[in-house]
Amino acid sequence: MGVAYRFYTYTLTFTSKNRYKVNLNRHCKNTQVTKPRVLHLIFMALYLLPSFFITSCQQVKKSSTPTIGFLDAFVDETINQAKIGYFKALEDSGYSEKKKTITILYRNAQGDIPTLTQACDFFISKHVDVIASNTTLSTITAIQKTSTIPVCMMVSPSPKNALLTDSQDHPPSNLFGVYETLAYIDTSVLLIKQFFPQAKHLGVIYNQAEQQSVNALQQIQTACKRLSIQLSVVSVSNSSETQLAIQSLIAKNVDCFFAMPDNSVFASFEVIALACKHRNIPVFTSEAGLVKRGALCAFGADLYAWGYQAGLQTVAFLKSNKTQLPPSALVKKRVRIVNERVAQTLGLSTIGSNFIRL
Repeated sequence: MGVAYRFYTYTLTFTSKNRYKVNLNRHCKNTQVTKPRVLHLIFMALYLLPSFFITSCQQVKKSSTPTIGFLDAFVDETINQAKIGYFKALEDSGYSEKKKTITILYRNAQGDIPTLTQACDFFISKHVDVIASNTTLSTITAIQKTSTIPVCMMVSPSPKNALLTDSQDHPPSNLFGVYETLAYIDTSVLLIKQFFPQAKHLGVIYNQAEQQSVNALQQIQTACKRLSIQLSVVSVSNSSETQLAIQSLIAKNVDCFFAMPDNSVFASFEVIALACKHRNIPVFTSEAGLVKRGALCAFGADLYAWGYQAGLQTVAFLKSNKTQLPPSALVKKRVRIVNERVAQTLGLSTIGSNFIRL
């Protein structure tokens, strides 16, 4: 009767004076090895075992510093304010790369979808603790790529408006952060009548592939109907088409232009603003950051504050020992803001005291 020895995935059975039968537990045929060979295997196992535990301990120690993967879909001065606010919130809460209390991995897809997908794959391969997604496209891509790594959204619509909820309107279990609804757009459109009571014709450019733009357009259509404003709309598929789109609207003799929450508009806003400036067409918007770039005025979320609020959500998750995701929250800070230089160019002398002036 043989004597069996078990270690790892091998079963060693004594068969004769100096030979052992080796059964591999997984997909291996029976083989015969000598006793010295068995002793060698046992020795190697005992030799490598301490190294295995040392390596495991080092990996655990390394993971004690949280890692954030920050995902930008494109380069944009306005959207960048959210990123600045996000990292400021982390720093104010004690999470700083300078102090080595956090590791930041940053990727910007520069408007390229395959690059955006690859960036998500990179973060997943690095086992980041949180993916911070800046703008709708980043959020949707991150959620499509992972259901386990928490995704902190910012500069994004509600999960329902982004079509990220299930049949019971439940958002993904790994999604948190700060979102915006479209209710504020009505107030943004009302600014047109406040500054130009005689305005009758509004122009809009949007990308029909962006769900938040489609939803925003519906809000603008409703507001324009209520205010008896004619609405002319031109759709584009990317930012390179906005030059022709704005010229088309100018040819239709629009009184004003409204810059929507649309990535194609963000990426080419200077083109739009310059064309409107040459024809003395005021640009209104729901995006506060675009006022600095040439829009007349806006009522909308402060993007720096939006990013800061999302950063605090990430801090709450990290301080829960990475066990509790905060519930998604509506953006808190919206502002009325006006570009005084643009206002003067348009001959506007009276501006309400409730506006922040640039």
